[in-house]
Amino acid sequence: MALYKRGRQTVLPNSNNNVSNGINGYHNGVNGHCKSVKTTSNGMNGHHHIGNGFSKVPSAEPEKDYQSWYHEDYEDTPIYIGVVTYLCYLVLAIVGYIKDCLATIGIGRNSVPKDAPKHKDFVALYQDFDSFFMRHMYIKVKDCWNMPIGSIPAAEFELLERVTPDYNRTFRFTGRKHTAVNLGSYNYLGFSENKGRRTDDVIESTTKYGVGICSSRQELGNLDIHNELESLVAEFVGHDAAITFGMGFATNALNIPSLIEKGCLVLSDRLNHASLVLGIRLSGAVVRVFEHNDMQSLESKLRRAVIEGQPRTHRPWKKILIVVEGVYSMEGSIVKLPEVIALKKKYKAYLYLDEAHSIGAMGPSGRGVVEYFSVNPKDVDIMMGTFTKSFGACGGYIAGNKDLIDHLRVHSHSATYACSMPPAVVQQIISVTKCLMGKDGTSLGKERVRQLRINTRYFRQRVKEMGFIVYGNDDSPVVPIIICLPTKTTAFSRECRKRGVGVVVVGFPATPIIEARARICLSAAHTREMLDKALNVIDEVGDMLSIKCSKRSFKLYDIPSDEKTK
Repeated sequence: MALYKRGRQTVLPNSNNNVSNGINGYHNGVNGHCKSVKTTSNGMNGHHHIGNGFSKVPSAEPEKDYQSWYHEDYEDTPIYIGVVTYLCYLVLAIVGYIKDCLATIGIGRNSVPKDAPKHKDFVALYQDFDSFFMRHMYIKVKDCWNMPIGSIPAAEFELLERVTPDYNRTFRFTGRKHTAVNLGSYNYLGFSENKGRRTDDVIESTTKYGVGICSSRQELGNLDIHNELESLVAEFVGHDAAITFGMGFATNALNIPSLIEKGCLVLSDRLNHASLVLGIRLSGAVVRVFEHNDMQSLESKLRRAVIEGQPRTHRPWKKILIVVEGVYSMEGSIVKLPEVIALKKKYKAYLYLDEAHSIGAMGPSGRGVVEYFSVNPKDVDIMMGTFTKSFGACGGYIAGNKDLIDHLRVHSHSATYACSMPPAVVQQIISVTKCLMGKDGTSLGKERVRQLRINTRYFRQRVKEMGFIVYGNDDSPVVPIIICLPTKTTAFSRECRKRGVGVVVVGFPATPIIEARARICLSAAHTREMLDKALNVIDEVGDMLSIKCSKRSFKLYDIPSDEKTK
C-alpha cells in the first residue's frame, strides 16, 4: 500500500479504512524507523512502505566496491589568479558605476532601464544588480553566447557568422557559414542525425500521426506510441512503470511538488540543477543543502533531521527526500550513488535521482549511473531523466513503481495540463532506446556508448597532460576546463571559434567568481582526427592566453588497441 496526498488528507488507496491518523506514514524521530497503516519497517530486510506513493525494494545484489576505480579531481585555483580575478570584476564594476554617473549628467549613453512614472508605487520591475550586470559586463561578452548554427548539432556543425555595429547590442548576419568541431552540444551518442534508420522511422511516424497532438494526455492526446514509449523506458531503466513529459525542465519543476509538501524535508546537493531547485521551492517543503557529493555532510543532516524532527514542534518529518544528479553538468562529477543508497536505507529516506546527463551516456549499455555502479534500480525510488541529450530528442521521464506513476498521472501539473509529446519526438526516442537495448537487431547502441567512453578518457587525459585544470570524474563526458579570468574566458571562446572549434564558456554568476570555465561536451560521433584537431587548438589557445595553471603532472595512459578510435 502507498500513501498519497489529496488536499489535507493522507489517503491509502485500495483500502477499506482509507484515512490515516496523521502520525502513520511519518518518520519516527526516535529510532529512525517509518510507520504506516498495517505495515512497519523491518530492521532485518529494510523493506517498508511509506506514505508518498512509492515503496522500497531491497537490493538484489551487494553494492559494488567502486573506490578502486572511481576518481574525481578538483584542483584548487592558484591564489594569485583568484586575486586577479576579483580585481578584474572590481575594475569592471567601478568603470560601470562611473559610466552610469556620467550618463546622468549627459555624458555618454544612458542605458539604465527605468519603470514608467505611473508605476512609481509598484514593486520595481528591474533589479539594480541584474540590470547593472547586463549593461556593463554581459554586454561585453554577449557574442560568446547564443551563437546560431545552420546545421544539425553533429560532431561537426556550421556556425552562422554575425557582426555587431554597436558593441554587441545588436547583431547582423553576414550570410557566411563556418564549419567547426562541435564541443558544446549534449549530443553524447551522436543520435542527433538527419539520415539513417532512426530518421526514416521519424519520417514514417510524422506521415502517419502528423506533427502535433493539440491535446493533453488526459484528454485526446494519448497515442499508442506514447504507451509504447513508457513501457520501453520502464524496461530500459529497470523499473515497474514510467511516465513521459514533453519538457525536461518541467519534468523536475512540475513533478516534485506533486510528491512532497509542507512538513516534508528535502536534502539537496549544493550543485543541483535549477529545475530541481525550482521544483523543491514550489513544493513548500523545507530544504537543507549538503555539500557537493559529500557523504559526511549528507549523513550529518540526515541524522540531525531524524533526531530533531521539524523545527519548533519537533514532530517527525512526513517524508525525507534526498535529491541528487547522476552527472553534474557544470562540474563533470558523478554522484557517489552506492553511498547515497546506503545512507538512504540506513535513515529510511527516499532518493530522487536526476539522470538527465547520465542516461544513455553512462554504463555499458547506456542505462545511466545505476548501471555504471551496478546497483539495483529498485533502490532508487524516483528515477528521472531527459531525452534532450543522448537521445537527440526532447522531453523527460520519471520511472518508479506503478503506484508512484499512477499518482503522477493524476496529480502532476506537467501531465495534466501540458500538450502531449509530438509523434516525431516520441518515435525518435523509441528508435534510440531500442537501439541501445539491441532490439533493432544491431549492436550500434552499445558500440556508441563504448566509443563515448573511449573518447572521454582520451580527451580528459590529453587536456590534463597539457597543464589545464580539469574538473570532474575521469568517466564523465562533461569536461570543465577552468580558466578563471572573465577576459580570458571570452577570449578562449573567440579564439577557438576562429580556429574552427565551437566551445561553450560559462562564468559568474552561473559559476563561482574564480571558477569561470569552458565546458566541453564529448560525443561518440567525434573521430580521433576531430578530437586531435580540437586538442591542438585548445593547446595553442591555452598557451596564447596563459591559462595552463595546473601544478600537477599527468602522463597519458595507453589506450588498448581494441579501444582505439577508427
